[in-house]
Amino acid sequence: MKKITIIVRPEKLDDVRQALNKVGYSGIMISEIQGHGKQKGVTQQWRGEKYKVDLLHKVKLEVVVKDSEVTALKKTIIESARTGEIGDGKIFISTVDEVIRIRTGEEGEIAL
Repeated sequence: MKKITIIVRPEKLDDVRQALNKVGYSGIMISEIQGHGKQKGVTQQWRGEKYKVDLLHKVKLEVVVKDSEVTALKKTIIESARTGEIGDGKIFISTVDEVIRIRTGEEGEIAL
């Protein structure tokens, strides 16, 4: 099993959620986060004054899937989240050793 962590622009959240739901993944975890990548934030202007915003608002989604579904899910996420601009986000994929559904005690992929 794999855990897919997706960092996207807040305005792309609905697009990504709809795309995941369309391919059968309605079970996701969503967090609002702040951070920056290589661009180290942005410079903005308000009432003629320029100021630096170091931490940008992003959204983190987490999904745990079967190994066989990772490739298709990556494609779905990229297509729904991409704007082509700096700051579109990242996808991190890591291995999940074990899953247990607390309510029933089911373990492994059946617990997904």
